[in-house]
Amino acid sequence: MTRLRNFLRMVDFEHTFFGLPFAYLGAFLAQGGMPSWEKLFWITVAMISARTAALSLNRIIDLRYDAANPRTAHWVLPSGKLNVNRVWIGTIIFFMLLFVSAARLNPLCLKLAPLAVIILWGYSYTKRFTWWCHLILGMAIGIGPIGAWIAITGTFDWQPLILGAAVAGWIAGFDTMYACQDIEFDRRNRLYSIPARFGEVGALRFSAVFHLFTVVFLVLTGLILSLGVFYYLGITIAATVLVYEHIIVKPGDLSRVNFAAFKINRYVGLIIFIFALWDLFSV
Repeated sequence: MTRLRNFLRMVDFEHTFFGLPFAYLGAFLAQGGMPSWEKLFWITVAMISARTAALSLNRIIDLRYDAANPRTAHWVLPSGKLNVNRVWIGTIIFFMLLFVSAARLNPLCLKLAPLAVIILWGYSYTKRFTWWCHLILGMAIGIGPIGAWIAITGTFDWQPLILGAAVAGWIAGFDTMYACQDIEFDRRNRLYSIPARFGEVGALRFSAVFHLFTVVFLVLTGLILSLGVFYYLGITIAATVLVYEHIIVKPGDLSRVNFAAFKINRYVGLIIFIFALWDLFSV
């Protein structure tokens, strides 16, 4: 049980629920209403498996840097509370669960599962060569609602790409904000990030622009799918949350960055999902 608790701490399991509302939103929008409980179950398994496997890989791949960084040296893997081999086993198990869930959804999901693995695996190396790593992380998580749409329809359509872009901007925005804590470490170790390249001021401007694009793509999703007033009310509330994040995190004062990135930010997807459901079922 101690090892299990450490594993769940290592992958920040509670943060899994950041992306789930957007995946569910993709499923409900594709269905135009309530999907089957079986579909929702396997979408949930796929999302949890993909994120857990990806973050486990990230922790393994970044172990050398996490151990050297004073901010992260106490984390589960760098501090030796978990064995790397056990983390590899967990990673493989969750990737297997991803393929099982994809197979249970439909043949196209199964065919696209290897591509998802490549994207999730490859992200962890991007900080070695590009400061666009934050947006690449956003794109990796943005495939969630796209995959959920495909899980329902069994076809590849262009409409969910807009919702995926909104998620990508949302993730890139708070990841850029969060990375401001490691500016000097990244520069010393020749790691690429927007904060290391442009400093706190530039990074927080990038973060704001990413979040602006999130709102724009959410509005476009509503226009494309002919959603109604309740959906746009949800966007307004979620945008207010994003604005508040940028008010409390300022250059020279990162004391509330964790609160902004991991406490209030988790409600953005949930707000959009709830108000979209209100819109779908109010007709």
